[in-house]
Parts: sequence; C-alpha cells; structure tokens
Amino acid sequence: MDLRHVRAFVAVVDAGTFTDAARELDLTQASVSRSVAALEASLGVRLLQRSTRHVALTAVGAQVLAGARRVLDEVAHLHRIAAQSLTELRIGYAWSALGKHTRRVQKAWAAQHPGVPLVFVYTNSVTAGLAEGTADVAVVRKALDDPRFETALLGTERRYGVVATDSPLARKRSLKLADFARYGIAVDDRTGTTTLDLWQPDQAPAVVRNTRGVDEWLTLIAAGQAVGMTSEATASLNPRPGVAYRAVVDAPPIPVWLAWWKDQPPQHLGDLITLACQAYRS
Repeated sequence: MDLRHVRAFVAVVDAGTFTDAARELDLTQASVSRSVAALEASLGVRLLQRSTRHVALTAVGAQVLAGARRVLDEVAHLHRIAAQSLTELRIGYAWSALGKHTRRVQKAWAAQHPGVPLVFVYTNSVTAGLAEGTADVAVVRKALDDPRFETALLGTERRYGVVATDSPLARKRSLKLADFARYGIAVDDRTGTTTLDLWQPDQAPAVVRNTRGVDEWLTLIAAGQAVGMTSEATASLNPRPGVAYRAVVDAPPIPVWLAWWKDQPPQHLGDLITLACQAYRS
C-alpha cells in the first residue's frame, strides 16, 4: 500500500469525480484512476462504484474511508512534528529544568539564536520526554543506561532536604543524612534522585513513600506525612507554602546531564551544551 494511493482515494471521494480529484492533486485523471485501482488491488476489495458521471462509495469503501482519513491525519501530524523541530528546540525535564540556571540559559540562547525559541517541556518519565517524542534534548539527573541516547555532563547540584515548615527539622539551618533516620521519606523511584543507598543501613529513613511527580511529592511533604531530599534546582524553581528546603551538608552532589538521541542530535546542540556548562560553572 502506498500513501499516494490512499491520498488519491480520499481526494476522489471528497471531489466527487476523478477529474476534479486530479485537478486538486495536480495529477492526470489517468494517474488518479491507477492509484485508486492499485489501492483496491492491494486491499482485495472494490472501494468505489464508477459511472460515467460520478463515483460512489461501496459499503466496504465507506469503512476504509474513515481509516484512510485517520492515516492521512497521522502522517500530517508527523510532518508538523518534523517542521516544528526545525523552528524550536524543546528541552524535556522531569523535575526542575536547569534550576536557577534556567532563565540565564534561555536569555543567552535567545541572544545567539533569536529565530529558534528554546522551549522547556515537562514530562515525568525516565528520559524526560526523549523516548516519548515530546523533547529534542532532555535534562536528566539519573544516568541513562540506554544505548539509544548520548549524554553530556553539565555540572552538579547540591542536595537539599525538604520538610514541612512546622517540622523540627525546619528549625535547623542545615541537615545531615542522619537527621532523616526517624522519618518516612517520599521518593519518586522513576525520575527522582533519592535512594536508600545514600544512607548507612542503621541511619536510613524508617519508611519509603513512593510518589509520582514533583507536585504529589511536595503535597505529601507539606502535610507533614513525609520528608524528602532533592536537588537544589527543585528548591530554586518549586517554592511551596508549608515547605522548607535545607541543604544536606554530608550528601554527595547530584550530576546533571543533557541527553539526546544518538542517531539524531538536534541542531545547535553544541551551542546549548556550551551555554549550560558555562551556567553551571559560574
């Protein structure tokens, strides 16, 4: 089956005649007729009843028409996605974009590439939108063990404890890993950066509460039902009433990578990596 044949079939139905369809498609009438016949041959059914003056759908043709329109709509959607990728650069993120560096990178990018907007797109998945097709590149804070993607290290971020403002931990200026031992901790095991591997066995939080995404996570913490740990980027971009952020002084920093499809690096990728690395070094 060829898309040209599907397109010709739909055009004949919409135009009412092969002649008018040929005019719409800028083809000869004979070419349109051959395309429809080829589609019928590939499906093994008659789609149109032909006469000297008009055409009419068969019963099967009416059913095929609905599917043919969906096929053409999906193809048009794919073309729009491809065209969009040439006019903007989409950065996926699962939690907090580039944290405090987000605005700086956006402004520097706009100065260098005024015709290509840098658009940040939230997708709470392991690849932050790469695998889903919603992003051209992605900010990730968990190593991507996937041979389809390449990554570049942008820098590191400090870890922050996250507690309810009426928690005893909120009265401390900073926290240590041992401070979490008596509390239940909220984590996102898909995209979060906190695991029990951060603690010695006798100092680990008492309970782990699994959440999905930053909003659910913060809501649980604000209610005093758990504490959390995250990157400084979350503290920068997600202030929340009832939530306090405190630096964890003895926790290892969090690496931040930019990821992209290995076989399809986006335009201006090198410029984006340079700007982001400069932001993290400053």
